[in-house]
Amino acid sequence: MADTTETGNAENCMEKLKSYVKTRKGTILAAEILISLIIIICYVASTYGGYSAVAICEMVFAIIFFGVFMMEMDKQFLVVHWVWSDFFRAAVGTLLYIITSLVCVIGGSGDGARIAGGVFGLLASILFGYDAYTIYLELKSSRQHTAASTDDRV
Repeated sequence: MADTTETGNAENCMEKLKSYVKTRKGTILAAEILISLIIIICYVASTYGGYSAVAICEMVFAIIFFGVFMMEMDKQFLVVHWVWSDFFRAAVGTLLYIITSLVCVIGGSGDGARIAGGVFGLLASILFGYDAYTIYLELKSSRQHTAASTDDRV
């Protein structure tokens, strides 16, 4: 007799993926994964392939956080503060992409793939910066809602 629970889990996972990509955070993470993949392709086609390390790391981290948030594991593993971790990931990604992209654009004369990777890296830094900003707003609003009362009369 066939086990039907396996296909049910696959359908459930696919439905979670479809519904999470439609959210704002899911769209941002999917765009970060896609632009990092484009940057990896550009840097690998370049004569200087060493710049692809930043894009690879940021893509892997974005995939991890996409999976954690999609499967709602952030509500199960409470040991890690996932929002702060995501904020640091996005902020560090912004800084690293700005630095490596400026180096590639400024010093990439004669290497079109390196310059293209640098331009896409600058676009990625804007995307990662926007992600960090939205996470910061989320952290700020959650801190205001859970602030303790400072009223001494209570």
